[in-house]
Amino acid sequence: MRTPVPGWPGPCRTVRGAAAHPACTDRRGVRYVDPVSYKVKKNALRAGTITAGTALMLLMSSPAFALTRDDGDDPGPGLSVLETLGLYVAAPIVLFLVIAGLVMLGDKSRKQAKTKG
Repeated sequence: MRTPVPGWPGPCRTVRGAAAHPACTDRRGVRYVDPVSYKVKKNALRAGTITAGTALMLLMSSPAFALTRDDGDDPGPGLSVLETLGLYVAAPIVLFLVIAGLVMLGDKSRKQAKTKG
């Protein structure tokens, strides 16, 4: 049983032509704002904006615009497959290993100094 609303005739009865008091409305007719769905919508909108902006930038800088030569262009000879693999695969791996080795050497020398002193 619903409790009566002050100022209304009877327990949750409506006067002809007047809207029902919010406390007397049925739960199915009331819509609540769900804060989780708002966050999801906001994140989806943000992700869509980032995706659209990235796609636009990629389209604007696509190689299709490089078909016409600019004044002063003087492209050199192309790289062979081995040169390309060496430059873009082997060189970064070697550089990584050199840096990792130097870090490990510095760390080991610091540990040896602490144990001796």
